[in-house]
Amino acid sequence: MKLWLVGTVIAAYFALLYAISVITSRGAGNSAFFLGERRSPWYIVAFGMIGASLSGVTFISVPGMVGNDQFSYLQMVLGYLPGYAVIAFVLMPLYYRLQLTSIYGYLGQRFGRSSYLTGAWFFLLSRSLGSAARLYLVAVVLQYLLFDALHVPFVLTTVLTIALIWLYTHKGGMRTIIWTDTLQTLFMLLAVGLTVVLIGDRMGWGIGESLAQVNASDLSRVFFFDDPKPGTYFWKQFLGGMFIAIAMTGLDQDMMQKNLSCRSIGEAQKNMVSFSLVLVLVNLVFLTLGALLYLYADRFGIALPAKADQLYPMIATGGTLPIAAGLLFILGLIAAAYSSADSALTALTTSVCVDVLEIDKRPEEQRLALRRRVHLVMSAVMVVLILLFKALNDDSVIKTVFKLAGYTYGPLLGLFAFGMMTRFAVRDAWVPLVAVLSPVITYMLDLYSKELFGGYTFGFELLLVNGALTFSGLLFISRRHATRAPHGSR
Repeated sequence: MKLWLVGTVIAAYFALLYAISVITSRGAGNSAFFLGERRSPWYIVAFGMIGASLSGVTFISVPGMVGNDQFSYLQMVLGYLPGYAVIAFVLMPLYYRLQLTSIYGYLGQRFGRSSYLTGAWFFLLSRSLGSAARLYLVAVVLQYLLFDALHVPFVLTTVLTIALIWLYTHKGGMRTIIWTDTLQTLFMLLAVGLTVVLIGDRMGWGIGESLAQVNASDLSRVFFFDDPKPGTYFWKQFLGGMFIAIAMTGLDQDMMQKNLSCRSIGEAQKNMVSFSLVLVLVNLVFLTLGALLYLYADRFGIALPAKADQLYPMIATGGTLPIAAGLLFILGLIAAAYSSADSALTALTTSVCVDVLEIDKRPEEQRLALRRRVHLVMSAVMVVLILLFKALNDDSVIKTVFKLAGYTYGPLLGLFAFGMMTRFAVRDAWVPLVAVLSPVITYMLDLYSKELFGGYTFGFELLLVNGALTFSGLLFISRRHATRAPHGSR
């Protein structure tokens, strides 16, 4: 594709995002930045959350992983459904009842200050690493498609990637993101759907024939019940998906911040239920696209790339499809990545301000300036993490993100589960030790799983193991005859 065309499309897209931010950020203070003043329409939140949940990792990695794992990823997506039900009908009523700005305020009320900070810091670690992985993938693709030819170094590409997010989020925060994410989700879904049509047309198939060819291929196998050892085994994926949904959405300030911006708990629950059902269909479309990409490569003798993540960008921009496919890919990738990253940066800023710096206890005249400084600092942290991720990454990005989640979200899962399922108080000062030891033990179990468990290898269920270890550790340091129930609000 011609560089000027790619550059023009990207510039026009970000000009549109910036225009939305100018309109939505008028008169926005900290209340609008953190929770959109709790006035967000639930259907707008639900639609925008699709893009935020999927991200650029899903956009590239899910189609690519079809070649090795067929449609087995859908087993995990089906596990999301009971996980999202727990969020809608167990977690969100608690958050709304306590009127939380940061969901980790619950841990402070239930256990104490050390537990509160432990939850907040694990979120900061989890979301920072996850967002860096997702944005790294986008920066690499933009580098390949545009900036390499312009001799722009990857460092500058990374700085530009984050600077654009900062530009349209630093004033309006959540009030702006609710609307920009809606636009970006729309672009992402249009990109995937139209690419499916273009590939089918190139192969002489209509939509019906394309779906029939995918269904008839070996790539479309969904369920794997035969061998419990591989990561594709059904119960590993299903249970892993359930607890990943609970941890990475229900215990994640980023995703919950959108839900807490709804007008009421009823509207927030409508948002979560509708979002979960649509998300299954959207992931099925991504998997269908992946199967078509492999069938397309086989039909026209296209050599598969070294990494599966590279398949979609290679075919979309390789010149064998109409130029519209390449432009759709670029728009879809940017939309998917930025719909996840912009809300993540806002949530990280919120957590640092509310949980760590206790912004609500500071003089009113200092709060706005403090929040803006934190937002800028968190933007710089993301730049550093993306560069580190580039230096260290050697695996499929989506697997890396979920692997990281298994270690960093596990303590959050254990903390919230213990708080809600028991009435025991804990020795609050010991909670950080438990939260650190649990991922370490989980890592050792994963490292030596074949030797310890007769060839068994962990998959996405690693999160459940980590959470169970945290729960057990909290039980060990608990005081059986005391309790500290949540009270008041934060």
